Amino acid sequence: MVDKMSNLSKNMGFNKSVSFGRRALSSGSPRVSRVGWISRWYHVFIGIGFLVSSLVVITAGYIHVLPALPLSSHHNEVSKSSYSNGSCNMYEGNWILDDSYPLYNATECPFAEKGFDCLGNGRVDQSYLKWRWKPMNCDVPKFDVQNVLEMLRSKRVVFVGDSMSRTQWESLICLLMSGVEDKRSVYEMNGNTITKRIKYLGVRFSSFNFTVEFFRSVFLVQEGPMPKHSPKRVKSALKLDVLDSISSQWIDSDVLVFNTGHWWVPGKLFEIGCYFQVGNSLKLGMSIPTAFEVALRTWASWIEENIDTNRTHVFFRTFEPSHWKDHTFKYCSVTDEPVNETRGREKSIFSDTILEVAKNMKAPINVLRITLMSAFRSDAHVGKWSDNPSVPDCSHWCLPGVPDVWNQILVSYLLTEYDSVVQRTRYHLVASALNQTRNL
Repeated sequence: MVDKMSNLSKNMGFNKSVSFGRRALSSGSPRVSRVGWISRWYHVFIGIGFLVSSLVVITAGYIHVLPALPLSSHHNEVSKSSYSNGSCNMYEGNWILDDSYPLYNATECPFAEKGFDCLGNGRVDQSYLKWRWKPMNCDVPKFDVQNVLEMLRSKRVVFVGDSMSRTQWESLICLLMSGVEDKRSVYEMNGNTITKRIKYLGVRFSSFNFTVEFFRSVFLVQEGPMPKHSPKRVKSALKLDVLDSISSQWIDSDVLVFNTGHWWVPGKLFEIGCYFQVGNSLKLGMSIPTAFEVALRTWASWIEENIDTNRTHVFFRTFEPSHWKDHTFKYCSVTDEPVNETRGREKSIFSDTILEVAKNMKAPINVLRITLMSAFRSDAHVGKWSDNPSVPDCSHWCLPGVPDVWNQILVSYLLTEYDSVVQRTRYHLVASALNQTRNL
């Protein structure tokens, strides 16, 4: 019995010693405490290092990915008829005076055609430069040139159409050049100068690696010789079912802006012996509005068959009204201010056809509905202040002027979609970094 009690006592004492020893080891040993502290801080530093490396990865991702981001995306598809940009109807409003205008000096812009630099050609009154388009319930976003230059980095912008398209092309280049410090870094790629008949012009912004190009295609469809056995009055034919032969050069682009209309008049067609052709058949009795619609449907089919709208953002600008005194196109009276009444100039069969064709397309198309806003601006035409003052001009526009507003609206659409793409890219990059952190 004594031996058993002794052994029991020893075992109890051993157990106490072990219990006490464990408590001492967890709270009283300096060596073990130091090891735990180092271990904890080691994991903290590892976590901080990973977060820093994740930020570096995200930053590098932006630098690498953003220049390649598309400007167009079906995730933020704009209405096919594009009457408005989001909740803002850009196309109904009025012109208001704004002393912050104009946005550039045409005389200092090497790509503003001399014939459109009204101020440089002697126009004395300057109020025509100070008008800003104000939509009824919102504002056209200010032209943030640095933001736009970054958005267009590594992109290709293409304008296709007649001289009105060339004017918008010139306007956009001058707007963008106002934010470029080294003007010599902006140049025409083939060394060409601007002429009225030139088929192609391409300006490169080398510091940002993008181009803004213009292709002259006044009808969009193919002009050609008359078919065999045509009547004597037929000198040439407009092939309504065949797009312009240079159309293959428009495909590889990020932004495509089209226009046509001013050449669809008897003086540019029937009176010089140009008639319409579909297939091998000459359509001598076809009216101009009907032919215009056939040509637009040919254009629409070409877009749907050839353009990747996941990459390319397609625009079509409606008809630009002129302000001639009559239909002889000989007498022009430029007003001092915008007019209050459009007198029917806000209506155009060409604009209506463009909207109708675009509405029925499968591809997402933005229609720049500029007819109404431009109809008020009888003060903004070239008039007698061109490089040939003996020939008045109430069709083309002074630069700076109305085409700048067209471009501000164009850019607002692009920035809306671009910002959406950037936000989605930022979300995916951050989500990827957080997932890697959780996997540590």
